[in-house]
Amino acid sequence: MVSDNTDITLFPGIFIIFLTVIFGGNTVAIKLALTGMGPLTSAGLRFALAAVAIACWARATDRSFCIQTGQAFQLLIVSLAFTVQLSLFYLGLDRTYASRGVLISNLLPFFVLFLSHRFIPGERITWKKMTGIVLGFAGVAFMFTGTPGISGSLHTGDLIILAAVMVWSCNVVYTKRIINDYSPFHLVLYPMIFSVPIFLSAGFLWDDRMLFNLNPMVIGAYAYQSLVSAAFGFVAWSTMLQRYGASTLHAFVFIMPIAGVVFSGFLLHEPITPNLIVAMVFIAVGILMIHVGSKKPTFSFPLGRGV
Repeated sequence: MVSDNTDITLFPGIFIIFLTVIFGGNTVAIKLALTGMGPLTSAGLRFALAAVAIACWARATDRSFCIQTGQAFQLLIVSLAFTVQLSLFYLGLDRTYASRGVLISNLLPFFVLFLSHRFIPGERITWKKMTGIVLGFAGVAFMFTGTPGISGSLHTGDLIILAAVMVWSCNVVYTKRIINDYSPFHLVLYPMIFSVPIFLSAGFLWDDRMLFNLNPMVIGAYAYQSLVSAAFGFVAWSTMLQRYGASTLHAFVFIMPIAGVVFSGFLLHEPITPNLIVAMVFIAVGILMIHVGSKKPTFSFPLGRGV
């Protein structure tokens, strides 16, 4: 049973901030791993390890792996969308800066809000949420303004990531419609299991090289994506969700784009331009506006960034 309690003490609050920082840094970890692995190969290896870790956790905590009659088709739809969205995201990130990928991917809650308004009964766009949506899209638009170059040009990878976010948002809304009939880990584990052979087969066929520079940094980034962000992040976020409720946790989600941009600058030495800073602020404030005070957060888990 998920609690609706919004009261949270200091240490749980610090831990939730820590989780959002972990999720915010995931895009940077993906970018680092791509310096030694092909994008599709990287996705396949990442979710193979994450699936094993989550399955072990589920077994250790005596969770049932069984699904009900008729759920296989729903899981197939979620799994297909998961595979497409992550394929596009990895291929796009291989062709643009991590900081830009972070900000574009954080358009996810805005797209989800639009779709939820249309397809999920009782979820409506208020004036406050509309203001948040405008701020979010204005932030990304501002990132592409100015002198052509690092801060102003539109990269091929940016468009691919935007396409990934659109598929992602459709998948999130569909997942929201069916999630009450599932254990949450089913909707994370089974799409991973489904996608791994597809990613690895596609990597063998289309990656220029599957593995080519497995140095400690690449291996560490791979472990971060698989074990820290996807596996530990899912388990920890699910635990906090049960204790404090979705509306409380999602009040912290605005930290993710900030953390991602900061990590991009420090770890990847990407230029943090004025355009990028303004875009980051707009998107973070927009996310904050659509979640704070909302009894029905835009999505149940930060799957767009954490997984």
